[in-house]
Amino acid sequence: MSNYEFNTQDRKSIKDFFSTPKEVVITTHHKPDGDALGSSLGLLHILQAQGHRVTVVVPSEFPAFLNWMKGSKDVIDFIRNPKGAKEHLAKAEVVFCLDFNDPSRVEKMQADLNNVKATMILIDHHLDPKKGFCDFQFSFPSIGSTAELLVHIMMDFGWDEHLNRDSAECLYTGIMTDTGSFRFNSVSDQTHLVIARLMKEGVRNDRIHELIYDTNSFIRTKFLGYTLSEKMLQIEEYNVVIFTASQTDMDRFNHEPGDLEGIVNFGLSIKNMKVAVLFSERDGLVKISFRSKGLFSVKDIAEKYFEGGGHKNAAGGRSKLNLEDTVKKFVELLPLYKKELQTVRENE
Repeated sequence: MSNYEFNTQDRKSIKDFFSTPKEVVITTHHKPDGDALGSSLGLLHILQAQGHRVTVVVPSEFPAFLNWMKGSKDVIDFIRNPKGAKEHLAKAEVVFCLDFNDPSRVEKMQADLNNVKATMILIDHHLDPKKGFCDFQFSFPSIGSTAELLVHIMMDFGWDEHLNRDSAECLYTGIMTDTGSFRFNSVSDQTHLVIARLMKEGVRNDRIHELIYDTNSFIRTKFLGYTLSEKMLQIEEYNVVIFTASQTDMDRFNHEPGDLEGIVNFGLSIKNMKVAVLFSERDGLVKISFRSKGLFSVKDIAEKYFEGGGHKNAAGGRSKLNLEDTVKKFVELLPLYKKELQTVRENE
C-alpha cells in the first residue's frame, strides 16, 4: 500500500468505472520529457493489462533518447497526425492528463482537449492546478515526479499487480529524469521504496541511465561544447549563470528535440552559483528554463515576468520579445533579488 492517502470516494468511483473495459486516452504536456512520456507509457501498459483500449496522444514530438521505451512507437503526435489525435480524443470515455495541471500546457491541442466529453483524470505534481480542469484530481506537489505519484496511486488502487518490466522501466525513467538522477531535494524515502518496487520487475538502473544519458550524437555533443564555451555568461555579482541558444545556433548544429536537455544544469555545477537560466529560440518564441539551488524560488520569477510556472527550483517560461531583449529583461530584474542571490549558505 502507498504511504499517501487519496480521496476514498474518488478511489471507489474510479475503480468502479474501470471495472469494465474502457476507451482511454492518456495525454501530457507540450514537448514531453522523460517524466511526461514515462508516466504516460507506464500507465498505458497497466491499463492494457486490465483489458482497456488505450492510446497515448501527445501535443508534440518528444526526444529521440526516449524512443526505446515500450509503446513509444505507437504514440500519436498531434502535430504530425492531428486527424488521428482528434479522433481518439473524440471517442475517448476517459482522458488521463499526466504531468500538467492547466490545459494551456498542451498548446495547439488545447481546443480539442477542452471539447472532450470524456471523464477527465488529472495526475500531476506541479503547484496550483487549474480549478475545474478535470473531474478527478490527484495533485501532490511534494512528490518529485508524476511517475512516482502514479506508482503510489497504483499501489493504493491495487493496480500494481499488473506491473511488469515494460511498465516499470517507463515509470523508473520518469522518476530518474525528473529527480536529476535522484539528487534533487524532492527525493524522499518513499521515492526509494517506489524504485525498489519497480526494480523487483527486472528494471536495470544502469541500462536505463545509459539509454537516457549515454546516447548523444556527435553533433549534439559538439553543440553542448559550443554552448558551454561560447554561449554561457556568468553574472558573478548575483551568482547567476545564463545560457543562450539562438535559432541560428540550433540550425548550425542540426538541433533535434531533446538536444538542449540538461544544459541548464551545468550552470548550477559551478561553485556558489544559485540560479541557472537557459534562453532558447523555438516556435517563434523565446523559451526559458530556470533552475535554482536551495531556498531561492525561480517559480516566482517565471510566473510574474515570463508567463510561466513550475516548481521552486525548476520552472519554465516564455517571452514574445526577441532573444537579446528577453535576456536583457531578465538581467534587469536581478537587482530586485540582490539580497537573496548574494547570500550563499553552505547548508542551504
